[in-house]
Amino acid sequence: MADELYDVVIIGGGPAGLSAAQYAARAKLKTVVLDKSMTAGALAFASRIENYPGLTEPVSGKDLLDIFKRQAEGFGAKYIETMVTGVNLEGETKEVYAMDGTYAGRTVIIATGSMGRKPSIKGEAHFLGRGVSYCAVCDAAFFKGKTVCVLGDSEEAVKEAEYLARFAGKVYLIAPSKALKRPAPANPNVEVIAGSTVTSIEGDEAVERVGLIDHEHKKSSLEVSGVFVYLHGSKPVVDFLGSDLDLSEEECVITNRLMETSIPGVFAAGDVACTEVRQVVIAAANGCVAALSAEKYIHHWKRTRYDWAKTGQ
Repeated sequence: MADELYDVVIIGGGPAGLSAAQYAARAKLKTVVLDKSMTAGALAFASRIENYPGLTEPVSGKDLLDIFKRQAEGFGAKYIETMVTGVNLEGETKEVYAMDGTYAGRTVIIATGSMGRKPSIKGEAHFLGRGVSYCAVCDAAFFKGKTVCVLGDSEEAVKEAEYLARFAGKVYLIAPSKALKRPAPANPNVEVIAGSTVTSIEGDEAVERVGLIDHEHKKSSLEVSGVFVYLHGSKPVVDFLGSDLDLSEEECVITNRLMETSIPGVFAAGDVACTEVRQVVIAAANGCVAALSAEKYIHHWKRTRYDWAKTGQ
């Protein structure tokens, strides 16, 4: 059990999670946001946002997230970049297990979005845990001095390649597009293979090679001992939940109108709940409702409090 007890532990730092953090912290609830990366979510990939209420000029998704984060921290919320690996949501005190330790909370808000994916590359599921990984921080040390590859062209993929280069003898960054979201690491151990896609992961007892095809449909193979996958999909990110919460057939977290889940004190907001309309304003609104519902739960109120600013506050 963690020594520090939070009122609200929020998993995910997108518009839903950061809006929830803003409302929770403003209500004087001890709040922490656990976010895998500021650049890993759907909004961070948007180059231009111009239809969010209050904007007078277009901004990038990353800039809008920065505003959300500053607002939440301004009210006292704590933001921590870490990967959540599991949860224990039963009991009055909930536990969230992350790479840097355990976080305990009276309530938990799940706002992890929907950029998850099922194994889709031939051999990916078969070699999971035997060379295939989704977490460089977790598994990089197992590949000391070996050759590995990172699949993806996002900023997150580039960062993971840079981290892996501290351990591996050689890191291939295999990017489906011809341009990365951020400059490649200035490390002689890292080599970028742009405009190529991995079609198969092969080996005997463990990963030994990957099959490639480039944009000109030329096939090749590459000998590697590890494959780190950072390709995004459109499935709710719920792999860390285990069987704790009720999920729909589409693996969405099931909630009611107050963002309450099947477990008291646990709420979900944004795309992880598979809203009918996926827009930033909807996710932010969900985060607001989740935070107000968490406040109601903590204080045992019969109804949520209206959060109108009053003169003199």
